[in-house]
Amino acid sequence: MRIRAGRIADIGAGLVPQPDEPVCNADGGALLPGLNDHHLHLLSFAASLNSVVCGPPAVPDEATLIAALRTCRPVDGWIRGTGYHDSIAGEIDRTWLDRYLPDVPVRIQHRSGRLWILNTAALDRIKLEGDGRLFDFDAELRVLIGTRVPPIGAASERLASYGVTGISEMTHTNTNDAARLLRDSAIKQRLRVAGRLGMDRGLDTDRLRVGATKVHLHETSLPPFDELCRTIADSHANDRTVAIHCVTETELVFAVEAFRAASPREGDRIEHASVTPPALLDSLHELGLVVVTQPHFVTERGAAYVNELPVAMHRDLYRCASFLAHGIPLAGGTDAPFGAADPWRAMRAAVTRELGAEERLTPEQALALFTGSLESPANPRRIAIGGDADLCLLDRPWSAARSVLSNDCVRATFVAGTSIFDRVDQPPR
Repeated sequence: MRIRAGRIADIGAGLVPQPDEPVCNADGGALLPGLNDHHLHLLSFAASLNSVVCGPPAVPDEATLIAALRTCRPVDGWIRGTGYHDSIAGEIDRTWLDRYLPDVPVRIQHRSGRLWILNTAALDRIKLEGDGRLFDFDAELRVLIGTRVPPIGAASERLASYGVTGISEMTHTNTNDAARLLRDSAIKQRLRVAGRLGMDRGLDTDRLRVGATKVHLHETSLPPFDELCRTIADSHANDRTVAIHCVTETELVFAVEAFRAASPREGDRIEHASVTPPALLDSLHELGLVVVTQPHFVTERGAAYVNELPVAMHRDLYRCASFLAHGIPLAGGTDAPFGAADPWRAMRAAVTRELGAEERLTPEQALALFTGSLESPANPRRIAIGGDADLCLLDRPWSAARSVLSNDCVRATFVAGTSIFDRVDQPPR
């Protein structure tokens, strides 16, 4: 293969290197389209690199959590935790945190992403009172603590080591300011930024595009139905698709009926589809909605699902095979940092899942979840002359890689023909 000006210029046997043309010997490794993560929270993921993991599977119990917090080095005077789940130590609050870490400000984010838990030292620093449990308080917390740009470059490098060449940033509170911050950062991947309705398409560049209007539904406080329909219609009028967060059956029914009333357009999405009863499969197909799901959650969170959810609901969790069987466009995302950022783990879970085993995919179907374009995530890209040279080179043939589905197979990653990761001379991971 020859790459020229960021695109694939030639493919075939017998290509002769030109003078001074750099050459990468693939040594028989498979060359894949670069992986695109179609649902990730990039700024939060970057911040998580300076945080301590506080939930399963890495942290299985209360004693492990306490030890992890006590050995964590503060960053900018804070200990920041992510991924906490109530199965570890219950509904913890400032009193629980004060018992083990009374002297340094601590803030821990719940796995849901909606709750921050602070100790007394943290509340005192930002001059707040209460039990330390702050719901839907992200924007206010950023103001009180002070805005610090997380290590975006390090996050980009980590994703490059997984073969990721494109990212859909799906945080519903994103504004033009967030898009500008990401546009001007050291991100090596192509980027599509979803967010609020008022985002400006004029921010688009070669590497960054303003994406869908993101709607984050909460079953306990759903918006007026007519309001959601107007949001969908206004987004379409501004040439933007709509992506709706649905993690419960009620949220999914609400979103589906709003799309039906407002008339969906190509590219409209359901994010997560965490619980999808069989009765809704035909509606999703009829409306042509894309589902972007996270099959690794049935592995990472399987124990909690088994303990907390009725057995009859297990089959409805993070479906994969059923979506494809019903002709529903399907793509994958990691939801990092609320799930592991490694798309290979998601692929492996989709192939080997025990909870809802009838929803398993083949390795090829699992790979296809992450090879669609950012604009059309459910349509796997092909390596072809004239296409963008966004590529993931493996260190072995696909016939060997498909049986392990591990980021250990990634040898090099290219965006527009430029190497953004090369295993050679990299430190052990």
